[in-house]
Amino acid sequence: MKIKIITDSCCDLSWEYLKNNDVEVIPFPYFINGNEYIDDFGQTLSYNDFYGCIRNGSMPTTSQITAFTYMETFKKYIEEGYSIIYIGFSSALSQTYNNSLLAIEQLKEEYPHGDITSIDSKSASVGLGLLVYYACEMLRDGKSKEEIINWVENNKLKVNHWFIIDSLDHLRRGGRLSTAGAAVGTLLDVKPLLNLDNEGGLRVVKKIRGRKRAVKELVNELKSGIVNPEEQVILINHGDCLEEAEKLRKDVLDAVPVKDTMINYVGPVIGTHTGPGMLCLVFLGEKR
Repeated sequence: MKIKIITDSCCDLSWEYLKNNDVEVIPFPYFINGNEYIDDFGQTLSYNDFYGCIRNGSMPTTSQITAFTYMETFKKYIEEGYSIIYIGFSSALSQTYNNSLLAIEQLKEEYPHGDITSIDSKSASVGLGLLVYYACEMLRDGKSKEEIINWVENNKLKVNHWFIIDSLDHLRRGGRLSTAGAAVGTLLDVKPLLNLDNEGGLRVVKKIRGRKRAVKELVNELKSGIVNPEEQVILINHGDCLEEAEKLRKDVLDAVPVKDTMINYVGPVIGTHTGPGMLCLVFLGEKR
């Protein structure tokens, strides 16, 4: 049976990559300045315009992907004879994964032989994107659905997300971080270093004085945590700070002999909760 890899727009991979690898993407909706958009990778509202709105005082919000939307997408590929692997945004940060399970349960009545597997990535942004990347590589190599699923399940808690943001206010406002956890962001020039825990939730790991030191700490975490770097593609994404992302890529390549790197924007759904200036580095380690 043909295999179809599906993810959601919180993977924050580039549109070109997803299109070239025939990955179906279910978009999250978001709202800004009274208008509703879908996260279509900057095609309708450019990344620059989105972050420009936030810098000018706009406060975007996001919504979930509904069970109905999942049903419509899954149904299409069931009818085309595909076996489906959906790799979704962390259930600790959104209800959407659970909505995908509701959709699968409802589709069983109409399509009892439909083959759909939904995986909670416990990851976000290009952490989710990294799992999608490796799933695509395995599919290209002719691996079976079971082999791809097993690899993702066995490796998802090895995905290291390390990122810095300019302010924790966006995460606090969106309910992704407690008020107490966000309090560090009010300290003068302190840049919090964050990652995701094994449940896929956010945690503040360190409080670093100054942006340059915080960026260096991303590289330090890579050096201490990565395994088999020569076999790895390192993903970097940014909240409209491309120059810093390019500098981070150079620092990564100077520090560790990785196979390759990929850079992309933080999309509007993640960007709503992290704000401009987010800089993220993702790789595989022995553990998170």
